[in-house]
Amino acid sequence: MLRMRHDIGGAGGGPGVLVAEHVDRPVAGPGEVVVRSEAIGVTLPTVRKVREGGGSVAFGGEVAGAVVATGAGVTGFAVGDRVTGLCFADAYAEYAALNTAMASHVPAGASAVDAVALVRSGLVARGAYEAARVEPGESVLITAAAGGVGTLAVQYARAAGAGRVVAAVSSAAKAGFVRGLGADRVVLYEDADWGAPYDVILDGVGGELLAPAVRALATGGRIVAFSSGGGTVEAYELLVRGASMIGFQMRAIATGKPELYDRWRRELWQLHAAGTLRPAVHELIPLAEAARAHAAIEDRRNLGKVVLVP
Repeated sequence: MLRMRHDIGGAGGGPGVLVAEHVDRPVAGPGEVVVRSEAIGVTLPTVRKVREGGGSVAFGGEVAGAVVATGAGVTGFAVGDRVTGLCFADAYAEYAALNTAMASHVPAGASAVDAVALVRSGLVARGAYEAARVEPGESVLITAAAGGVGTLAVQYARAAGAGRVVAAVSSAAKAGFVRGLGADRVVLYEDADWGAPYDVILDGVGGELLAPAVRALATGGRIVAFSSGGGTVEAYELLVRGASMIGFQMRAIATGKPELYDRWRRELWQLHAAGTLRPAVHELIPLAEAARAHAAIEDRRNLGKVVLVP
């Protein structure tokens, strides 16, 4: 099968070090299914890992397709089932091994592309919103609003009853796109105060944007950080606002609260069926051209999810 890997002999990081190779199909281990991939969602953490370089990189991502093999102890999944899930290693391949704890069935009538654009990103958006404990009528600002998670977070906040939904993006060229998702206002990262204050900020960027995000919080505000971008927050900035910062990780919910994880997944598909959540896909890119997919995200050109197709 075809698989993309990180060329550890290449100079530096970035998309240029992605190379294709042919390897054997994976074998389903205990609690795993092997899926013939129809669509693969590119995640920001993987793009950042490749950019950092310095060694072999595990290519994680969302995968959707048909089950071709099941491992020992697997229940609830059979050969031929259409599933989607998060693969933490070797997702950029024609076949991928998924742990069933991170897998779910794709409803009839839904495409594999819809699945990779909706489920994992939607779970993060849904979970971050829940972690913030948003009250009806509160104002919510969402960074990286034009990305895979951000596009769904804007729509979910609108549907969940937020009083004002504001999208923060890197370029004015994205303004019309995020307004079309339901944002009341669009601000740029370079703007002075982001139209502050906000009761809640859902941050998918991190890094240098954390400081202005905290300064944009209202008294008693909450910021939920769910990105892999790191960053530092001055405790004093939280103290003077009586504000709080919350870290959110989807994997902790999937492994620690599987019943909640399953309920959120069902809710996402219900909202999708009702037309409330519309996955946005930037482009379908051939698997062998994964470097182009990474470049789109690094250059902040993507409007929605970037998806690889074997």
